[in-house]
Amino acid sequence: QLQLVESGGGLVQPGGSLRLSCAASGIIFSISDMGWYRQAPGMERERVASITSGGLTHYADSVKGRFTISRDNAKNTVYLQMNSLKPEDTAVYSCNRLPPASWGQGTQVTVSS
Repeated sequence: QLQLVESGGGLVQPGGSLRLSCAASGIIFSISDMGWYRQAPGMERERVASITSGGLTHYADSVKGRFTISRDNAKNTVYLQMNSLKPEDTAVYSCNRLPPASWGQGTQVTVSS
């Protein structure tokens, strides 16, 4: 059974940076495509970044050039480096395989001065 534990969120000022981590278990991580998603209050969940098992990445236009997704197969962990954060990046961030299965609790990111 897929289990996901996200961490690294917090309160940051506009222009700041955060690095999110997601530890996965219950899947063969090294052959799984993974993604980071976010859901703001009153909004639908959207995928902001993805990485294939081979390391190919894709980003939503809203975060392109500011966010970087990476993975460490030895640690069964996927990361999201977020730079130049904006208030509109405020959301609960979650990771999942592609296609998504069961969700973890996510981690709250709040960008505010």
